[in-house]
Amino acid sequence: MKIGIANDHPAVELKNSVMKYLIDKGYEVVNYGTDSTESYDYPLAADILSKAILNKEVDLGVAICGTGVGISIACNKHKGIRACCCSEATSARLTRSHNNANIICFGARIVSSELANDIVDTFINTPFSNDERHIRRIDMISKIEENEF
Repeated sequence: MKIGIANDHPAVELKNSVMKYLIDKGYEVVNYGTDSTESYDYPLAADILSKAILNKEVDLGVAICGTGVGISIACNKHKGIRACCCSEATSARLTRSHNNANIICFGARIVSSELANDIVDTFINTPFSNDERHIRRIDMISKIEENEF
């Protein structure tokens, strides 16, 4: 599995930690974020990662900013992206299982590296449930994106 990861300047250290963790687990990781602590706008990182997901350059994404909120909002502006900001593993499991989310987001100022690894592990290893009710709801979200709801 190929995982894309993107970040802004406050998240460089956590991004590097998560990347090492994923690489050590045998995942191919593509770095779409900044490696500098100089100011870097999270919408740029969100845009690059989201396009990589939509173009099938990577299978899933991890997006990290200071809180995880801004980068998740920016990712979700792309039709077909379902990004969820999570600060614990239960939400990461449910967003994959119920929403078939393709990007997990969290905050470098909010979660520790150990918790980030747990969130990412849970997200990557949880399959979509394929339950009819979840498929129906995802289809409704797609219709909202198309202004057909």
